[in-house]
Amino acid sequence: MAKKPEQEIGTADREILVTRILNAPRELVFKAWTDPNQIQIWWGPKGFTTTHRQTEFRPGGVWRFVMHGPDGRDYDNRIVYEEIIRPERLVYIHDGDIENDPHGFRVTVTFEDLGGKTRLTMRSIFKSAAERDMVVKEFGTLDGANQTLDRLEALLPGMN
Repeated sequence: MAKKPEQEIGTADREILVTRILNAPRELVFKAWTDPNQIQIWWGPKGFTTTHRQTEFRPGGVWRFVMHGPDGRDYDNRIVYEEIIRPERLVYIHDGDIENDPHGFRVTVTFEDLGGKTRLTMRSIFKSAAERDMVVKEFGTLDGANQTLDRLEALLPGMN
């Protein structure tokens, strides 16, 4: 019997799902999501800035960056890419740049072509429902994800 994709094996209690229809072609949205020069402009909630430390955009590659909060705090981050299907899908592990980070989570981002528009879906799966609830409460993860997509949406009209 074939194993079902992770999101189909009862993960609803430990996931965050954010969907947005963007008024831009899929290829452009994918570029904004994967080009370090673009992503540093929009990545992070309102008031945050991002400094890149390392970018290897390939399966097994690592993106290390620091998010600078409006309160002056810095947050180390690491993304390890597991799957890249251009321009349809990204799968990665996002953590705090700590080996075996207990707060790390898997993200699947899909880019669905809607004939000149793009349905972007982000599914973040945490190790437990308690972990998901903690990051939503303590870090405002759901609001932060929506603010981040607001910033992406604002960038797209000026991109080539």
